[in-house]
Amino acid sequence: QSTVRSGSGQTNPSRGTYIAVITNRSTTLVIRGFMLFSIGVFLALVLNLLQVQRNVTLFPPDVISSIFSSAWWVPPCCGTASAIIGLLYPCIDCRLGEPHKFKREWSSVMRCVAVFVGINHASAKVDFANNVQLSLTLAALSIGLWWTFDRSRSGFGLGVVIALLATLSTQLLVYNGVFQYTSPDFLYIRSWLPCIFFAGVITMGNIGRQLALYECKLMSEKTHQD
Repeated sequence: QSTVRSGSGQTNPSRGTYIAVITNRSTTLVIRGFMLFSIGVFLALVLNLLQVQRNVTLFPPDVISSIFSSAWWVPPCCGTASAIIGLLYPCIDCRLGEPHKFKREWSSVMRCVAVFVGINHASAKVDFANNVQLSLTLAALSIGLWWTFDRSRSGFGLGVVIALLATLSTQLLVYNGVFQYTSPDFLYIRSWLPCIFFAGVITMGNIGRQLALYECKLMSEKTHQD
């Protein structure tokens, strides 16, 4: 156990414990952020490969630089966004004093990831009569994903806000010619894109919450052992 000596030569174990806890929390926060970043990069590579193969998104030849036919900046951007979202969700839960307790197990999180991949798969491969039908179907699936794996008001609100901001950012990128969508029907993008963003936010939020819960359990066990 670490102790800190005061000016009078007496030890102050509580201060030493406090410094140790702060250091451990900072370290675990960095580790959790790195894990979320890695998950975001992996999902971006897989899902973007699906979109490119179906000619949903088109990148200029001079920015194609990976084996997954994706622009180099896409995975890092998605990884960074995933890390921010995954760290933000448990933080918001703590701020609101409403700890998320609905279906808190890894099996539920993995099913949520599978549903999110399925929604993205449907946007690229399932043929619908028109874009309106496709957008409404994906919107229903995305809300169903939130209802099945989240059901928190903070999760829904944060998902909507981030999805709108991501949609606006994508519009600006397409407008400036960074990449383009085939058959755009919502200004410069596809109308179902906000649904994909919303489902992705809910998915990464659930992963972030579960990682934070696992971290809290480990710290609690370590505290009891000390």
